Amino acid sequence: MILKKIAIALLVLSSSIATAQQKQVRIVTDFNKNWSFNLGDHPKAITSDFNATTWRTLQLPHDWSIEGAFDKDNKTKQAQGFLPAGKGWYRKVFTVPANWKNKSVAIEFDGVFKNSEVFINGHSLGMRPNGYISFGYDLSKYLNFGKENVIAVKVDNDAQPNSRWYTGSGIYRNVRLVATEKLHVGKWGTFVTTPEVSSEKSKIHLEVTVDNDNAASKEFKLVTSILNAENKEVASFTSTEKINANTSEKKIHELVLNQPKLWSTDSPYLYKVVTKVYDKSKLLDNYETPLGFRFFNFDAEKGFSLNGKPTKIHGVCLHHDNGALGAVENIHAVRRKLTLLKEMGANAIRMSHNPHSLEMMQLCDEMGFIVQDEAFDVWKKKKVTNDYHKDWDAWHKQDLEDFIKRDRNHPSVMMWSIGNEIREQFDSTGIAITRELAKIVKSLDTTRPVTAALTENIIEKNFIYQSGALDLLGFNYKHEDYKDFPERFKGQKILASESVSALETRGHYDLPDGIKAWPTKHGAPFDGNADWTVSAYDQVKSYWGATHEENWKTIKKQDFMAGTFIWTGFDYIGEPDPYPYPARSSYFGIIDLAGLPKDVYYMYQSEWTTKPVLHIFPHWNWKTGQEVEVWAYYNNADEVELFLNGKSLGKKAKQNDDLHISWRVKFEPGTIKAVSRKAGKVVLEKEIHTAGEASKIDLKADKTTIKNDTYDLVYVTVSTVDKDGNLLPNANDLIDFEVSGGGKLVGVDNGYQANLDSFKANSCKLFNGKCIVIIQSNGKKETIQLKAKSGSLQASVIEVKVQ
Repeated sequence: MILKKIAIALLVLSSSIATAQQKQVRIVTDFNKNWSFNLGDHPKAITSDFNATTWRTLQLPHDWSIEGAFDKDNKTKQAQGFLPAGKGWYRKVFTVPANWKNKSVAIEFDGVFKNSEVFINGHSLGMRPNGYISFGYDLSKYLNFGKENVIAVKVDNDAQPNSRWYTGSGIYRNVRLVATEKLHVGKWGTFVTTPEVSSEKSKIHLEVTVDNDNAASKEFKLVTSILNAENKEVASFTSTEKINANTSEKKIHELVLNQPKLWSTDSPYLYKVVTKVYDKSKLLDNYETPLGFRFFNFDAEKGFSLNGKPTKIHGVCLHHDNGALGAVENIHAVRRKLTLLKEMGANAIRMSHNPHSLEMMQLCDEMGFIVQDEAFDVWKKKKVTNDYHKDWDAWHKQDLEDFIKRDRNHPSVMMWSIGNEIREQFDSTGIAITRELAKIVKSLDTTRPVTAALTENIIEKNFIYQSGALDLLGFNYKHEDYKDFPERFKGQKILASESVSALETRGHYDLPDGIKAWPTKHGAPFDGNADWTVSAYDQVKSYWGATHEENWKTIKKQDFMAGTFIWTGFDYIGEPDPYPYPARSSYFGIIDLAGLPKDVYYMYQSEWTTKPVLHIFPHWNWKTGQEVEVWAYYNNADEVELFLNGKSLGKKAKQNDDLHISWRVKFEPGTIKAVSRKAGKVVLEKEIHTAGEASKIDLKADKTTIKNDTYDLVYVTVSTVDKDGNLLPNANDLIDFEVSGGGKLVGVDNGYQANLDSFKANSCKLFNGKCIVIIQSNGKKETIQLKAKSGSLQASVIEVKVQ
């Protein structure tokens, strides 16, 4: 039976390669399926006769850490959420067509965490310590064409701790097999820039690195076509070129496009560059590069502008994990994340504190986000025992170069960050390293500023600043000092690269009694909550940070500041300040780990968007007579009137720089209602009802159909409601799930930062009334059915069609 499965897997791979071969000259094959995996160290797995029949078969991307149990004794400790790490091996048997013998064949890994070593048919292709860097290897000279091949990948994430946040373990991003003719465009072999841009006319400069793997020199034709979003050719250029044997050479094309559509955050119009290589009339290669026409500027007095329009950067910082999926990268998970942020009004993402996925970069292009692309969290000086400082000397140059080459064609990328809160900031070694890194970046791209996220704003103490190598100064926290920056850093362009670090738990409310820091300083005791929650009123912050309102009020007033990146857009696994175990994920997010917005989401929406907003909170299930503070975030209105069971509690309006209004109300069951008005006319009305007895489970899917491609995801929000459909805000029922048809359950989460239940369980306890279920296509073209049941509650069923 095992041999039969392997034979079927090989047949499927051969079939997919053949199909790809029919469609294109550059054959790019999904190489994620039918890998064998086992934890531990298995050095003999590189041989063809190794018996892997007891190993688990899985589809990449894969993160074994997220599948493990939370344990305070795990070596990853608090910073990585107390999940396991260790070592693991991946192995795959595959065939390639016999007629590929005259092709160049490579494998591409988007990310393996970490210390990966790749073997093909027993030969080591190389190792890569950095878990966030994309890399590839040429397989050509080691392949058995038309016969079986064995690829094996060793992953060593055992030395801990090695990060200040959750990393995951394994081949957690996509893998591809790429076959080309011997004469082809090299890996990341194009670089497109737009030296002159306007809505009337734009110039296009294209550098193409062509690889000739032939033993003889070649003459060829190089064709560049610019295609618009409708795939219509709008400009082209052709040249005849020569290239020496077994070499790489750079070729230049210059084009002009009249009346281009400009890329912006509101209208992210994308073109693409299609590069074709011909031997006479025979097409040898076809390579695509994203292209967006935009121009931007950072100004020391006026901040940031995009296409000549003053634009405040409304940004968030993001770590790379996808909640219950762990480090597993999935374009549908990323799209959900970015859609939530876009609807909030965010227009920028800081890729904290490492290169993110190719899918993230592509979606930022498509959805209209300004990107601060960040390379490193440490240089030579460590932050934790086994972090990247151990690999710095041997690898930082190649890692930085590969990072720039991979991402420099994305129009969303508008700044390169060479480091975050780097320790060399505080001694003179920072001067030379900053200059070296900036020089590497400039050698590959001069079109974007080089920045770094700095913590020290006293010039004499900041050696990274003293290097003079930064084009843009990024500062983390200390918002109260911003007003002094134009005088202190004369003529410098400035951005709040990281800000806020406020603490909140979705749906938990303590009566506000003033802004406080938990703790007031490192290691100090503080009066936290016994259940490891933090109030969702925006009044608790880290000692180094600010509340959301404190920071945004400051940023709004400073015209010279390009904008801000909030720490963070989403909660993330690890770094659960201010609490110890069992807290295992962060409290910093505007949106919780399950992707459910906290109340402050609507403060940003009221400030960062023009669409009408009226959001009132908290819920309306309390003890009779209990004093409750009702907050309202609103915009596009002069005032808001609050009603309790039809009785007006008065009208209020924001004064001065207020970002919310509030009422103290003695609770009585019924309905709390808010009405916003502008010039006396109603803009919006919002009601919250006291929920009665739990009646049934409510299921809401984020889409009604998915593809049967084994990747597509549907997120289902699960809640308990009363007979009238009102959410029970304190419900904590354990919900059991059963998935059938064309899907499988791949994750559950309730957003509670101290929840130690597995993300991979078939059940989930509601937290403050809600949880989520993530279902992934299993490849069957059958309607997916999710059943949810819990004790005496009325069970619910939801169906999702499969295309």
